[in-house]
Amino acid sequence: MLIETKRNSKKILLGKLGLDGHDRGIKIIINYLRVSGYQVIYSGLHRSSRQIVDLAIQEDVDAIGISILSGSQMEHVSNLIEQMKSNDLDQIPLFIGGVIRSEEVIALKNLGVLEVFGYGIPVKDIIEWIDNVLLN
Repeated sequence: MLIETKRNSKKILLGKLGLDGHDRGIKIIINYLRVSGYQVIYSGLHRSSRQIVDLAIQEDVDAIGISILSGSQMEHVSNLIEQMKSNDLDQIPLFIGGVIRSEEVIALKNLGVLEVFGYGIPVKDIIEWIDNVLLN
């Protein structure tokens, strides 16, 4: 019950950057996070970095998660991190999920992404990671 109460106090923004129109996976993650007790805000499809940052400010979120399946993660995430820094949001944990080449994982982490979840990772592992970051 205590962990459920802690989760209820945390907001996570999940979003889709750019022209990537595949959102089945992110919707599954949204549902699992909500069932686990987290407050989840979904940006919807085709958002810009500026829109994600504006929504993060408006909703006062505790973490941001981005799903990218289009292969354009380096450009989009770089822009997002620049926007986050210029709006003093760089202390907010940022995680990425999707189809991401292994050689880009280190590059994304060097940019400031806290964690990268590749295709096929169990949802329970994602929730466990979020719990460790937001509840400890």
